[in-house]
Amino acid sequence: MPGFEVFGAEERAEVADVLQSGVLMRYGFDAARQGRWKSRELETALASRLGARHAHVCSSGTAAVFTALAACGVGAGDEVIVPPFTFVADIEAVLWLGAVPVFAEIDETLCLAPAAVEAAITPRTKAVLVVHMCGSMARIAEIAGVCQRRGVTLVEDAAQAMGATFQGKALGTFGRAGCYSYDYVKTMTCAEGGAVVTDDPALHDLVQAFTDHGHDHLGKDRGADLHPIIGLNFRISELHAAVGLAQLRKLDAILERQRASQRVLQDGLAGLPRVTFRELPDPAGDSATFLSFFLPTEAEARAAAKSLATAGVDGCFYWYDNNWHYHRQWQHFKDLASPTLLAVKRAGWLDDLHRIHVPQSDAIMGRTICMLIKLNWTPDQLAQRLERMRAVLA
Repeated sequence: MPGFEVFGAEERAEVADVLQSGVLMRYGFDAARQGRWKSRELETALASRLGARHAHVCSSGTAAVFTALAACGVGAGDEVIVPPFTFVADIEAVLWLGAVPVFAEIDETLCLAPAAVEAAITPRTKAVLVVHMCGSMARIAEIAGVCQRRGVTLVEDAAQAMGATFQGKALGTFGRAGCYSYDYVKTMTCAEGGAVVTDDPALHDLVQAFTDHGHDHLGKDRGADLHPIIGLNFRISELHAAVGLAQLRKLDAILERQRASQRVLQDGLAGLPRVTFRELPDPAGDSATFLSFFLPTEAEARAAAKSLATAGVDGCFYWYDNNWHYHRQWQHFKDLASPTLLAVKRAGWLDDLHRIHVPQSDAIMGRTICMLIKLNWTPDQLAQRLERMRAVLA
């Protein structure tokens, strides 16, 4: 990770194919594009790869989450159960829909704990947004069971887990909708892009209309389309989809390389008495974009993170203090720092954002270090990295 490390001739050829027609938009201009439909090709390929009936590509992973929640009917005053360890986009999407993010505890999978999800469900709960953080899976079968039993919609954010599986089934395909990101630093990239997958044809119809101003895409040309719903412009361009097509063909090779490097590092650290590893409900399904491990205490984890950086071991994230991925630094959400959310603020639905209480999550994240697995490490670089890590963590 990320896919830009293996950007090459294949991506350039796909982009050149689009430029040859001169049609950069995914809809319309049928004659001029001369049969080139990169977005459609990518959607077909993604659906096949992920084992979903439908895939729709859009402008970003953020757009994918926003669209999926909107299409599932999340709106003003609804509650959406979310983890405190995620990317800010998930919370942004919930808030912009006028809904209330309800934070539930994670466990040592670094994802939502099934018991915590069930405990957080109220009569106002509309959806659970499971986030498969750092390339691996939540206890997704258990959480899906909770949602089914309690009549709550399950949406998955698999932005960091493209190619990951649980018992052979792709992450992102356990709920009513699954969301992916293909931004510049994801496992496969479109430079900017995202996707929503679903097995529900009616939901797919809503998704593809919502991302294009509500067009139903049933007319002979765009001017003949009807607008059954109000939408936004979350379209992907043909240039971005072209890059994604080439990257998707490389995904197996990317995953193989990540898993091999992660295995070397984990095996080399396994005997250290202070180091334990993230719980993986299905180790074989880990996409291996990160190696996530725990130190015994927060103080030791903080010290280790600093020492690893000093030793030249880059790419080690101490998420507990991170501005984008953990709730402790999200003051802008707690303050509802947006003039367009004043009505929601006045309604009082979001007062609890000032009182997020997740002590189990804090205890776990305070001890956690996650190291990015790069694709272009040589065997010598990998061996040197392991040697330096062992010296710090022993």
